[in-house]
Amino acid sequence: MAKADLMDYDKALELFEPVIGLEIHVELSTNTKMFSDAPNPANSDNHDVAPNTLITPVDLGLPGSLPVVNATAVEYAISLGLALGCQIATSSRFARKNYFYPDLAKNYQISQYDEPIAFEGSVPVELEDGTTVDIPIERAHMEEDAGKLTHLGGATGRIHGAEASLVDYNRAGVPLVEIVTKPIMGTEGLAPEVAKAYVGTIRDIVRGLRISEARMERGNLRVDANVSLMPRGSTQLGTRTETKNVNSMRSVERAVRHEIQRQAAILAAGGTIQQETRHWHEDKGTTSPGRVKSDADDYRYFPEPDLLPIEPSVELVASLRAALPEAPAVRRRRLRETWGFTELEFRDVANAGLLVEIEETVAAGAAPAQARKWWTGEIARLANAASVDAASLVSPLHVSELISLVEAGELTDRLARQVLEGVIAGEGRPSEVVASRGLAVVSDDGALLAAIDAALAEQPDVLEKLRDGKVQAAGAIIGAVMKAMGGSADAARVRELVLERAQG
Repeated sequence: MAKADLMDYDKALELFEPVIGLEIHVELSTNTKMFSDAPNPANSDNHDVAPNTLITPVDLGLPGSLPVVNATAVEYAISLGLALGCQIATSSRFARKNYFYPDLAKNYQISQYDEPIAFEGSVPVELEDGTTVDIPIERAHMEEDAGKLTHLGGATGRIHGAEASLVDYNRAGVPLVEIVTKPIMGTEGLAPEVAKAYVGTIRDIVRGLRISEARMERGNLRVDANVSLMPRGSTQLGTRTETKNVNSMRSVERAVRHEIQRQAAILAAGGTIQQETRHWHEDKGTTSPGRVKSDADDYRYFPEPDLLPIEPSVELVASLRAALPEAPAVRRRRLRETWGFTELEFRDVANAGLLVEIEETVAAGAAPAQARKWWTGEIARLANAASVDAASLVSPLHVSELISLVEAGELTDRLARQVLEGVIAGEGRPSEVVASRGLAVVSDDGALLAAIDAALAEQPDVLEKLRDGKVQAAGAIIGAVMKAMGGSADAARVRELVLERAQG
């Protein structure tokens, strides 16, 4: 739907109360898949492998193959449930969710339906102004992922209009935990911000548990955003839409806001909302129809006959609870005190969703202030320009190395920005980009003196001012040398040499 079909956001809130619900799929970083011993491509060691090479007969649903539950995945799911404040079921079981799609070789997905591993939880989420909203969790259940389709020949990369589709079953069988909220009401105009903050909190939790890389751009963490509107004065929930696989926190916020405005325009004009999935278009900031959304009955759930119920012992649950890391709110307080940030500085970092990146950059050896400067400054700028999350551009390890090169005097900030662009472009780690692009700071006195003499020859009056004690005049020569050498000169050494020339 075009932008012109959207209702003004404030007007939409006057007429309707937004109700949101979020479903987050977390890929677990186990060594093997959920029900087979095939390597798990969600594990960081298995990215960028050839299609259809990380598969077994179980993943393809071949006759006679039987699933076996991944015990580590179960422990990860329990840990996540505990971190979400959920109750852990003494007995849960898998079910078959029946539907046909080319990337689901068995024609059914092994999931959990009415007996999930974790249920009835709550997660506190901090908003930009420091207020906290409790998000009610309905369930967190285990399941396997489907494969991946690549549609060829169309203009959008989607199946509509494509000439052919390729299927890669490497992802089939990857362990997932799906976290489902209850309807989130009462957030009013903050609904988009609440959705974004909740996704960021979940990302922080799963990273803290070390059960997933939770990189949205890689699909380790995928978000389906449900939105419906209730007319003011009504208690009847409206018909919801489900915007599928939104792949950044910024996009979650934008997609929820867009759906509120789109649905309000339709309802105010006397129309009805179709219960359907929708696709988010990052470039246009709009959603488009996907398929009519099925209800649970349409999937013909029934208990998985090839798997026994999951019955974790009291001792196992207790040991996993004892091993839980800090809650996100406690961790934020500790980090702020440890890093010495002001409340405003820390809130900027938290609101940008960069706590994990800065923490890992500091752990790799960078000073907290420098890590904050680069992540919230140049990296954030480049991310905004590309409409992606900053975490997807560069690794904390590379940012730490970049900072160390600046601190060692081998790069100026200007040169470091060029190095950063090279790292993001895939040219290697910072030291490799410095070497390949020839970006190291020039500190050789011979080269610097030649540039200084050339600058003094063009500005002979500067030398006289320096000899008269006007030291600030050196800035003109330093600037000229830096410009002539493309920012690669060691500014501090240039200043020393200029003052020596004045004395001589």
